Amino acid sequence: MWPTLTALSNEGTNMSNSDARHEAGPSDTTCGREIPRDPRLDASMGLLSEGYRFVSNLCDQLDSDIVSTRIRLREVICLRGGTAARLLYGAEGLTRVGAMPSSVLHLLQDKGSVQQLEGPAHRHRKALFLGICMDPARVEALVAEFRAAWRAALDEWEEADSIVLQQEAARVLTRAACRWAGVENQPEARLAEEIFDMIDKAGSIGPRNWLAQMRRSGTERRLRKLIEQVRAGEVVPGSATALHAIAFHREADGALLDDTVAAVELLNVLRPIVAVGRYITFTALALHRETNWRDLFRSGTLELAADFAEEVRRISPFFPFTAAVTTRPLQWEGYDLPADQWLLLDLYGTLHDARNFPDPARFRAERMLSWSGQDDCFVPQGGGEVAVTHRCPGEMITVELLKEAIRLLCLEMDYEIPPQDLGVRLNRLPAQPRSGMVLASIRRRPGTEPCVAG
Repeated sequence: MWPTLTALSNEGTNMSNSDARHEAGPSDTTCGREIPRDPRLDASMGLLSEGYRFVSNLCDQLDSDIVSTRIRLREVICLRGGTAARLLYGAEGLTRVGAMPSSVLHLLQDKGSVQQLEGPAHRHRKALFLGICMDPARVEALVAEFRAAWRAALDEWEEADSIVLQQEAARVLTRAACRWAGVENQPEARLAEEIFDMIDKAGSIGPRNWLAQMRRSGTERRLRKLIEQVRAGEVVPGSATALHAIAFHREADGALLDDTVAAVELLNVLRPIVAVGRYITFTALALHRETNWRDLFRSGTLELAADFAEEVRRISPFFPFTAAVTTRPLQWEGYDLPADQWLLLDLYGTLHDARNFPDPARFRAERMLSWSGQDDCFVPQGGGEVAVTHRCPGEMITVELLKEAIRLLCLEMDYEIPPQDLGVRLNRLPAQPRSGMVLASIRRRPGTEPCVAG
């Protein structure tokens, strides 16, 4: 696609990537431990009904962090926990090709993207995204665009009786992302709706998903034309923009990216930025419920905004799972994993495991989590070393945008939370507050000096 630490119970958290690869080495001739098996013929209905809790429920029932089941009659080994995260994000002998249902793949990463590559090819393409997404100066520039887009939208919100924050955040982030990435002359309102649908319908099946895929195809066509115009010199983006970097990126063999692949990768920069809108929605919900934290931020004390943002990322249901397929027999924790085995890592369950995060259902920003610590159990956007694994390179962007959203919500505007359904269904993928988080009676706060979150 694109929150002092409490004592976390996590065996071997500091294991290096080389150690992880050794632990998940080729399977030998010895007989491995027996993997507990789900007695159901197929667990697809359980996945649909239990959603984010599916893997954890199964692991708890079978008293194991590794279980075997079937989804749509395909055998899958489900795992949870830090050592499992090291396997899926640190081990060789895995591929993402064939791991994700096509209905999800085409709406999110799509074919030819960096997520579909492995080994040297993946690391070379990943370096492109590291340069775009993890350069502090570029991240600061994106936050500035986000701030400007939010303030412009605030003028409109003051005239409205109410807004649905989840939808408005997508619109604001699309505008900020396009201007930051150098993607000009695009229908921003339409693009915001298209990208929102890619994210919102990724977990659906049937006509809703098909329509979102059709809309994504139109988005890709427009971006492919833009890539062609850049390469022809008809459009000249700034040299520091994502559009310029992707249009002129060369693979290890010296060839430019295919126009279609370049368009896919450009969208893979824009889409994850817009997806941060879901975290912004959950941030507003947390501010509504955690009144002590809200009052602290409204007093102008923002030093702990990053801790708050990280706890939002931990506790909020975002991506429930990640998947991979073994390319050769592996052995992990004494269990034999055959070649061509589908693996499913429980991200939500790992983030809500009491062994790693005491009292996991309680919002506790004082956990002082941080994406930069690369803790194997804190995996809202993946685990492992970002430069060499499939961990998302956008965590710095996510946290900085959330810090700015906290500042904007608490210091630059007043609003009311009218009666609404703020419940979150965990069998809806991706999850969201049912109402989308309605804000009413929005007013710009007078006399508030702009400042940067600490």
